[in-house]
Amino acid sequence: MPFAAKLSIAVVGPGAIGGTVAAWLSHSPLVSSVTLCARTSLDRLVVEVPGGRLIEARPRVVTDPSRIKEPADWVLVATKAYDVAAASAWLEPLVGPDTRVAVLQNGVEHVERFAPFVAREKILPVVVDIPAERSAPGRIQHRRDGTVIVPAGETGEAFVALFAESVIDASVTDDFVTVAWTKLALNCAGAVNALTGLPGGVVREAGVADLMRAMVRECVLVGRAVGADLGDHVPDWVVERAETSPPDSVNSLLGDRLAGRPMEWDARNGVIARFGAAHGIATPLNAMAATLLSAME
Repeated sequence: MPFAAKLSIAVVGPGAIGGTVAAWLSHSPLVSSVTLCARTSLDRLVVEVPGGRLIEARPRVVTDPSRIKEPADWVLVATKAYDVAAASAWLEPLVGPDTRVAVLQNGVEHVERFAPFVAREKILPVVVDIPAERSAPGRIQHRRDGTVIVPAGETGEAFVALFAESVIDASVTDDFVTVAWTKLALNCAGAVNALTGLPGGVVREAGVADLMRAMVRECVLVGRAVGADLGDHVPDWVVERAETSPPDSVNSLLGDRLAGRPMEWDARNGVIARFGAAHGIATPLNAMAATLLSAME
Protein backbone atom coordinates (compact mmCIF):
# COMPACT_ATOMS: atom_id res chain seq x y z
CA MET A 1 0.00 0.00 0.00
CA PRO A 2 1.56 3.38 -0.96
CA PHE A 3 2.13 5.93 1.73
CA ALA A 4 -0.17 8.95 1.74
CA ALA A 5 1.53 12.21 0.87
CA LYS A 6 2.26 14.42 3.82
CA LEU A 7 0.37 17.67 4.13
CA SER A 8 1.41 21.31 4.11
CA ILE A 9 -0.18 23.48 6.78
CA ALA A 10 -0.45 27.27 6.96
CA VAL A 11 -1.51 28.87 10.23
CA VAL A 12 -2.80 32.43 9.92
CA GLY A 13 -2.44 34.18 13.27
CA PRO A 14 0.21 32.61 15.53
CA GLY A 15 -1.21 33.91 18.82
CA ALA A 16 -1.94 31.70 21.82
CA ILE A 17 -4.24 29.31 19.95
CA GLY A 18 -2.57 29.47 16.55
CA GLY A 19 0.90 29.13 18.05
CA THR A 20 -0.09 26.16 20.21
CA VAL A 21 -1.72 24.36 17.30
CA ALA A 22 1.19 25.12 14.97
CA ALA A 23 3.70 23.77 17.49
CA TRP A 24 1.83 20.49 17.87
CA LEU A 25 1.23 20.08 14.14
CA SER A 26 4.93 20.65 13.47
CA HIS A 27 5.47 17.30 15.21
CA SER A 28 2.65 15.46 13.42
CA PRO A 29 3.74 12.51 11.24
CA LEU A 30 1.07 13.54 8.72
CA VAL A 31 2.51 17.02 8.20
CA SER A 32 5.37 17.89 5.86
CA SER A 33 5.61 21.59 6.67
CA VAL A 34 4.04 24.32 8.78
CA THR A 35 4.06 27.96 7.71
CA LEU A 36 3.16 30.73 10.13
CA CYS A 37 1.47 33.73 8.55
CA ALA A 38 2.19 36.57 10.94
CA ARG A 39 2.43 40.35 11.16
CA THR A 40 5.94 40.17 12.59
CA SER A 41 8.63 37.54 12.42
CA LEU A 42 9.62 35.24 15.28
CA ASP A 43 12.50 32.85 15.71
CA ARG A 44 10.62 29.78 16.97
CA LEU A 45 7.66 28.54 18.93
CA VAL A 46 8.14 27.44 22.53
CA VAL A 47 5.06 26.04 24.23
CA GLU A 48 4.95 25.02 27.89
CA VAL A 49 2.49 22.15 27.84
CA PRO A 50 0.52 20.58 30.72
CA GLY A 51 2.95 18.90 33.08
CA GLY A 52 5.61 21.56 32.66
CA ARG A 53 7.57 20.18 29.69
CA LEU A 54 8.37 22.28 26.65
CA ILE A 55 7.77 21.60 22.99
CA GLU A 56 9.60 23.62 20.39
CA ALA A 57 9.07 24.15 16.70
CA ARG A 58 10.78 26.22 14.04
CA PRO A 59 8.19 26.62 11.31
CA ARG A 60 8.67 28.86 8.33
CA VAL A 61 7.44 32.38 9.16
CA VAL A 62 6.05 34.66 6.44
CA THR A 63 5.02 38.26 7.11
CA ASP A 64 3.87 39.27 3.62
CA PRO A 65 1.19 37.39 1.63
CA SER A 66 3.03 38.17 -1.60
CA ARG A 67 5.82 35.85 -0.42
CA ILE A 68 3.50 32.85 -0.60
CA LYS A 69 4.20 31.08 -3.90
CA GLU A 70 2.04 27.96 -3.67
CA PRO A 71 -1.17 26.92 -1.94
CA ALA A 72 -1.29 24.84 1.24
CA ASP A 73 -3.25 21.65 1.80
CA TRP A 74 -4.77 23.15 4.95
CA VAL A 75 -5.13 26.77 6.03
CA LEU A 76 -5.92 27.19 9.71
CA VAL A 77 -7.22 30.68 10.51
CA ALA A 78 -6.62 31.46 14.19
CA THR A 79 -6.93 35.22 14.20
CA LYS A 80 -9.41 37.06 16.38
CA ALA A 81 -12.96 37.15 15.05
CA TYR A 82 -12.77 40.89 14.36
CA ASP A 83 -9.64 40.48 12.23
CA VAL A 84 -11.22 38.76 9.23
CA ALA A 85 -10.17 41.43 6.71
CA ALA A 86 -6.49 41.04 7.59
CA ALA A 87 -6.74 37.24 7.61
CA SER A 88 -8.45 37.21 4.22
CA ALA A 89 -5.37 38.76 2.59
CA TRP A 90 -3.59 35.43 3.09
CA LEU A 91 -6.32 33.32 1.52
CA GLU A 92 -5.80 34.25 -2.13
CA PRO A 93 -2.22 32.91 -2.34
CA LEU A 94 -2.78 30.03 0.09
CA VAL A 95 -6.05 28.57 -1.19
CA GLY A 96 -5.84 26.30 -4.21
CA PRO A 97 -8.33 23.89 -5.77
CA ASP A 98 -7.80 21.26 -3.07
CA THR A 99 -7.13 23.51 -0.08
CA ARG A 100 -9.35 23.25 2.99
CA VAL A 101 -9.77 26.22 5.32
CA ALA A 102 -10.35 25.55 9.02
CA VAL A 103 -11.61 28.55 11.01
CA LEU A 104 -10.51 28.35 14.65
CA GLN A 105 -12.31 31.33 16.11
CA ASN A 106 -14.77 32.27 18.81
CA GLY A 107 -18.45 32.79 18.19
CA VAL A 108 -21.00 31.02 16.02
CA GLU A 109 -20.44 32.71 12.65
CA HIS A 110 -17.29 31.00 11.40
CA VAL A 111 -18.56 30.27 7.90
CA GLU A 112 -20.41 33.57 7.50
CA ARG A 113 -17.26 35.58 8.25
CA PHE A 114 -15.18 33.92 5.53
CA ALA A 115 -17.79 33.12 2.89
CA PRO A 116 -17.06 36.45 1.11
CA PHE A 117 -13.45 35.34 0.60
CA VAL A 118 -13.53 31.58 -0.03
CA ALA A 119 -16.11 29.07 -1.22
CA ARG A 120 -18.34 27.87 1.59
CA GLU A 121 -17.70 24.20 0.81
CA LYS A 122 -14.00 24.73 1.59
CA ILE A 123 -14.67 26.18 5.06
CA LEU A 124 -14.56 23.97 8.15
CA PRO A 125 -15.77 25.70 11.34
CA VAL A 126 -13.85 24.68 14.46
CA VAL A 127 -14.86 25.10 18.08
CA VAL A 128 -11.66 25.48 20.08
CA ASP A 129 -11.22 25.06 23.83
CA ILE A 130 -7.47 25.29 24.40
CA PRO A 131 -6.59 27.26 27.53
CA ALA A 132 -3.39 28.94 26.40
CA GLU A 133 -1.80 32.32 27.02
CA ARG A 134 0.95 34.06 25.07
CA SER A 135 3.60 35.76 27.19
CA ALA A 136 5.68 36.99 24.23
CA PRO A 137 5.81 36.39 20.48
CA GLY A 138 6.23 32.66 20.04
CA ARG A 139 6.16 31.95 23.80
CA ILE A 140 2.98 30.27 25.04
CA GLN A 141 1.73 28.58 28.19
CA HIS A 142 -0.68 25.77 27.33
CA ARG A 143 -2.51 25.26 30.65
CA ARG A 144 -4.75 22.25 29.89
CA ASP A 145 -4.82 19.70 27.07
CA GLY A 146 -7.88 21.21 25.40
CA THR A 147 -10.22 20.18 22.60
CA VAL A 148 -11.11 21.00 19.00
CA ILE A 149 -14.48 19.92 17.61
CA VAL A 150 -15.63 20.03 13.98
CA PRO A 151 -18.71 18.96 12.02
CA ALA A 152 -18.86 15.29 11.08
CA GLY A 153 -17.89 14.37 7.52
CA GLU A 154 -14.85 13.59 5.40
CA THR A 155 -13.28 17.02 5.85
CA GLY A 156 -13.85 16.92 9.60
CA GLU A 157 -12.28 13.47 9.88
CA ALA A 158 -9.25 14.62 7.91
CA PHE A 159 -8.82 17.59 10.25
CA VAL A 160 -9.12 15.41 13.35
CA ALA A 161 -6.40 13.08 12.04
CA LEU A 162 -3.88 15.93 12.12
CA PHE A 163 -4.01 15.98 15.93
CA ALA A 164 -3.52 12.26 16.56
CA GLU A 165 -0.02 12.77 18.00
CA SER A 166 -0.88 15.78 20.19
CA VAL A 167 -2.45 16.23 23.63
CA ILE A 168 -5.29 18.15 21.98
CA ASP A 169 -8.43 16.01 21.85
CA ALA A 170 -9.86 16.44 18.35
CA SER A 171 -13.29 15.04 17.48
CA VAL A 172 -16.27 15.37 15.14
CA THR A 173 -19.90 16.00 16.03
CA ASP A 174 -23.23 15.53 14.31
CA ASP A 175 -24.61 18.59 16.14
CA PHE A 176 -22.15 21.39 15.58
CA VAL A 177 -24.75 24.08 16.32
CA THR A 178 -25.11 22.83 19.90
CA VAL A 179 -21.34 22.58 20.37
CA ALA A 180 -20.78 26.10 19.05
CA TRP A 181 -23.47 27.65 21.26
CA THR A 182 -22.22 25.72 24.29
CA LYS A 183 -18.80 27.28 23.77
CA LEU A 184 -20.47 30.67 23.31
CA ALA A 185 -22.15 30.18 26.70
CA LEU A 186 -18.67 29.83 28.23
CA ASN A 187 -17.31 32.80 26.33
CA CYS A 188 -20.13 35.23 27.03
CA ALA A 189 -19.58 34.97 30.79
CA GLY A 190 -15.92 35.89 30.28
CA ALA A 191 -17.01 39.46 29.58
CA VAL A 192 -17.15 39.91 33.36
CA ASN A 193 -13.36 39.56 33.51
CA ALA A 194 -12.82 42.13 30.79
CA LEU A 195 -15.30 44.56 32.35
CA THR A 196 -13.74 44.30 35.83
CA GLY A 197 -10.16 43.99 34.61
CA LEU A 198 -9.72 40.99 36.90
CA PRO A 199 -8.60 37.39 36.19
CA GLY A 200 -10.50 34.17 36.82
CA GLY A 201 -10.70 34.52 40.58
CA VAL A 202 -13.23 37.36 40.28
CA VAL A 203 -15.97 34.71 40.07
CA ARG A 204 -15.60 34.25 43.82
CA GLU A 205 -16.54 37.86 44.56
CA ALA A 206 -20.05 38.53 45.88
CA GLY A 207 -22.70 38.47 43.17
CA VAL A 208 -20.35 37.71 40.28
CA ALA A 209 -21.32 34.05 39.89
CA ASP A 210 -25.00 35.00 39.77
CA LEU A 211 -24.28 37.66 37.15
CA MET A 212 -22.46 35.10 35.02
CA ARG A 213 -25.36 32.66 35.34
CA ALA A 214 -27.81 35.31 34.18
CA MET A 215 -25.66 36.15 31.14
CA VAL A 216 -25.44 32.48 30.23
CA ARG A 217 -29.22 32.02 30.61
CA GLU A 218 -29.70 34.67 27.91
CA CYS A 219 -27.30 32.76 25.67
CA VAL A 220 -29.15 29.49 26.32
CA LEU A 221 -32.52 30.99 25.35
CA VAL A 222 -31.15 32.48 22.13
CA GLY A 223 -29.23 29.31 21.29
CA ARG A 224 -32.37 27.23 21.63
CA ALA A 225 -34.15 29.60 19.25
CA VAL A 226 -31.60 28.84 16.52
CA GLY A 227 -31.62 25.09 17.07
CA ALA A 228 -29.03 24.41 19.77
CA ASP A 229 -29.89 21.71 22.32
CA LEU A 230 -28.90 23.55 25.49
CA GLY A 231 -30.06 22.23 28.86
CA ASP A 232 -31.05 24.18 31.96
CA HIS A 233 -27.82 23.01 33.60
CA VAL A 234 -25.59 25.10 31.32
CA PRO A 235 -25.44 28.28 33.49
CA ASP A 236 -24.35 26.29 36.56
CA TRP A 237 -21.86 24.34 34.47
CA VAL A 238 -20.26 27.54 33.17
CA VAL A 239 -19.94 28.96 36.69
CA GLU A 240 -18.48 25.69 37.98
CA ARG A 241 -15.84 25.80 35.26
CA ALA A 242 -15.00 29.36 36.20
CA GLU A 243 -14.79 28.52 39.90
CA THR A 244 -12.45 25.57 39.31
CA SER A 245 -10.13 27.41 36.90
CA PRO A 246 -6.86 28.90 38.18
CA PRO A 247 -7.67 32.21 39.91
CA ASP A 248 -4.89 33.91 37.96
CA SER A 249 -6.10 32.70 34.56
CA VAL A 250 -6.62 35.41 31.96
CA ASN A 251 -9.11 34.80 29.19
CA SER A 252 -8.42 36.24 25.76
CA LEU A 253 -10.97 39.03 26.15
CA LEU A 254 -9.30 40.30 29.32
CA GLY A 255 -5.87 39.74 27.81
CA ASP A 256 -6.76 41.95 24.88
CA ARG A 257 -8.15 44.68 27.14
CA LEU A 258 -5.03 44.69 29.33
CA ALA A 259 -2.81 44.88 26.25
CA GLY A 260 -4.85 47.69 24.70
CA ARG A 261 -5.88 45.56 21.73
CA PRO A 262 -9.35 45.37 20.14
CA MET A 263 -11.66 42.90 21.86
CA GLU A 264 -13.99 40.19 20.56
CA TRP A 265 -17.03 41.70 22.25
CA ASP A 266 -19.22 41.17 19.19
CA ALA A 267 -18.35 37.49 18.69
CA ARG A 268 -18.84 36.78 22.40
CA ASN A 269 -21.71 39.02 23.51
CA GLY A 270 -22.91 41.19 20.65
CA VAL A 271 -23.89 38.13 18.63
CA ILE A 272 -26.23 37.01 21.42
CA ALA A 273 -27.91 40.41 21.42
CA ARG A 274 -28.19 40.43 17.61
CA PHE A 275 -29.65 36.93 17.36
CA GLY A 276 -31.85 37.64 20.37
CA ALA A 277 -33.33 40.72 18.72
CA ALA A 278 -34.02 38.73 15.56
CA HIS A 279 -35.97 36.15 17.58
CA GLY A 280 -37.69 38.53 19.97
CA ILE A 281 -35.65 37.42 23.00
CA ALA A 282 -34.46 40.02 25.51
CA THR A 283 -30.72 39.92 26.22
CA PRO A 284 -30.07 43.03 28.35
CA LEU A 285 -26.93 41.74 30.08
CA ASN A 286 -25.10 40.63 26.96
CA ALA A 287 -26.20 43.79 25.15
CA MET A 288 -24.83 45.89 28.00
CA ALA A 289 -21.56 43.96 28.03
CA ALA A 290 -21.13 44.45 24.28
CA THR A 291 -21.94 48.15 24.56
CA LEU A 292 -19.50 48.79 27.41
CA LEU A 293 -16.67 46.75 25.92
CA SER A 294 -17.17 48.52 22.60
CA ALA A 295 -17.00 51.88 24.37
CA MET A 296 -13.72 50.88 26.05
CA GLU A 297 -12.11 50.51 22.64
